[in-house]
Amino acid sequence: MKPWTIGLSTGCFYRRQIFDVLDAIRESGFEVIEVCSFPHHLDYHNHQEVANAGERIRSLGLRPYSFHAPFADRIDITALDAEARAAAVRELIVATDAAAAMGVENLVLHPGPEREGRPPEDEFVERIRNAADALNTVATRCCRTGVHLVVENMLPHLLFGHINDMLYLLGSISTCDVTACLDTGHAHLARELGTVIHKLSGHLSMVHANDNRGDRDDHLVPGDGHVDWPWVLRELRSHQFQGTLILELSSREGESVTSMLERAVRGRDFLNGLMRGME
Repeated sequence: MKPWTIGLSTGCFYRRQIFDVLDAIRESGFEVIEVCSFPHHLDYHNHQEVANAGERIRSLGLRPYSFHAPFADRIDITALDAEARAAAVRELIVATDAAAAMGVENLVLHPGPEREGRPPEDEFVERIRNAADALNTVATRCCRTGVHLVVENMLPHLLFGHINDMLYLLGSISTCDVTACLDTGHAHLARELGTVIHKLSGHLSMVHANDNRGDRDDHLVPGDGHVDWPWVLRELRSHQFQGTLILELSSREGESVTSMLERAVRGRDFLNGLMRGME
């Protein structure tokens, strides 16, 4: 089999400006990146900063595969309040336009807010319908700007934190083609990793590759936790996955860029070694 490309999310450097880490990322052998939207890392509201980031990425020969849309309590496309919901959509539209300006191919989006628990059924139905309407609006903007919208599975304790909710939302988007991003750590914590690849197989276009030990969202290097990576890769192959794996790793307080990239390279080498063993 042809090995899947393995890229790196710049989210592991969210405490640093993107301009301070791009050269080191390229020198470590990564050619594909996902750009983090944390404001200190990249102010996606600042048109000049976004343009400069895109120019720097291109000059280094990096491929900006994806841009992770912002997520926070205030960015709630499910909100019962229409003004709050509209504000959340506007924020995601800004992120979409920033992705397009940088030449990014995919916008990765959490379909729900950072809100714990499932509300009463009537409220849940209203919220998931609100999310579907909002996602159609964002998808329309993505189509117009040439950016592909990708919806990510969320942590199990959050609203829409299970795969059935995500499938409903994917089925509700009618404006253009929208695909899915599998976060392996989220699925492992949800105890759904054994079925999620099969269920998403017709939609799956990218993977956020990270590990944990089944108790919290550690974003460990693949191989450092309890995810069964040989099984995951075999399952991806059996369902003819043709996308890209993006390492989405944790950031450690005070860790140097060099140390962080050593961990990322170790994760890349681990997954590449498993893929070579599948040939």
